[in-house]
Amino acid sequence: MNNIQKIDPIILHSLYNSRPFSIDVTYLQNNAPKPIILHVHGFKGFKDWGYFNQAADYFANHGYVFVKMNFSHNGVTPENPLEFVDLQAFGHNNFSIEQSDIGQTIDFILSNNFPVMPMEINQNLLYLTGHSRGGAAVILKAFFDDRVKAVATWAGVNDLSNHYSKQQLEDWKNKGVIYIENSRTGQEMPLYYQIVEDYEANEKKFNVREAIIKLNKPILVVHGTTDETVPFRVALQVKQWNQSAELFILKGADHVFGGSHPWNKDRLPEDAKKVMDKCIQFFMAVI
Repeated sequence: MNNIQKIDPIILHSLYNSRPFSIDVTYLQNNAPKPIILHVHGFKGFKDWGYFNQAADYFANHGYVFVKMNFSHNGVTPENPLEFVDLQAFGHNNFSIEQSDIGQTIDFILSNNFPVMPMEINQNLLYLTGHSRGGAAVILKAFFDDRVKAVATWAGVNDLSNHYSKQQLEDWKNKGVIYIENSRTGQEMPLYYQIVEDYEANEKKFNVREAIIKLNKPILVVHGTTDETVPFRVALQVKQWNQSAELFILKGADHVFGGSHPWNKDRLPEDAKKVMDKCIQFFMAVI
């Protein structure tokens, strides 16, 4: 843990409504250029969830500049980074906003404004990791952005299309909003119909299956066999769609690889550590 540097928070502003969102950076200061990993959280997630800060330290100690980001409309704020205090923002999130936020964060990382000395980073080695719905987000960004050299999904989804019936969609459109429960907090979280409209207006751009099939960059797919949120078969589909994808299966692992929020231990959950070790091995092999 010697010379571990953490810069948190760094505030950026979304191209949508100029809404502020936070990122943070963790790295080992040693005057050696290091690859960069940008981590993206999932649905109902945030950058400081569970063990993500321990993960940042772990990657930093293994020679990476690790950046975590909040989406601008994920419901947390720079002032309240651990609570969903802005449910209106959450309800107005969509995939266009998320792709824009990731792009903005990459722009910032590779700019002169990034608060890490140039000798500490290798701008030519930028990798993405994404958990759950963040897995689909990073696949799309990797497909469309040449600056991304490799991508790893953690219990990632492979489809952003909705799975509602025609009647359910009609009801949603008429009401303008539906509510989903956050089982951890008990909050009823709104989803405005605009997310459907955004998807339908950009369906080609958000076709994760096509992006996976055509992705000609290294891709690591990490999944637990007892994932209760995103079924294990989703990972097998990704491998089927892109035979060059590397599949890392954790027997008995759940959707969050043994973690929970809050996570008050210094060490990573056992399954999560296996995920980190595999990602480190995978990214080290990318040239």
